[in-house]
Amino acid sequence: MIQQIAYSFFATVGFAYIFNAPKKSIFLTGLIGSAGWITYAYFHHTYTANILGSFAGALVVAILSELAARQYKMPATVFLTSGIIPLVPGGGMYFTMLELIRRDFDSAMSKGTETIFIAGSIAIAIALGSSLFRVKRRKENQGN
Repeated sequence: MIQQIAYSFFATVGFAYIFNAPKKSIFLTGLIGSAGWITYAYFHHTYTANILGSFAGALVVAILSELAARQYKMPATVFLTSGIIPLVPGGGMYFTMLELIRRDFDSAMSKGTETIFIAGSIAIAIALGSSLFRVKRRKENQGN
């Protein structure tokens, strides 16, 4: 588990560097990506649910990215685009294509459907996390 956390941290930091994130945000982006991976791993091992784990991990990444954006006065996408990388179902898409090449259409359909649901759950979690902060900001502005 420690090894997976380290891999998720370095993958996130690597993508933050590739995406030219500001230098002062790179370490925190790595921590956010690791937090998302820890959440995913918890749900995956506890409930054996890849889709739920991806949703929960992406929601954690989205919320932490919004919090970091306010703390460091940067756009949330600085933290979010790299922080979500460990959760992206690249392996699922690879195995879907592999099964298609092998002409095992049942396995390809199964893996492809799961991959689409994982990608969709990540997108919904990001939208939900962003929306929560947008609603919170509106309520704060109405109170002033």
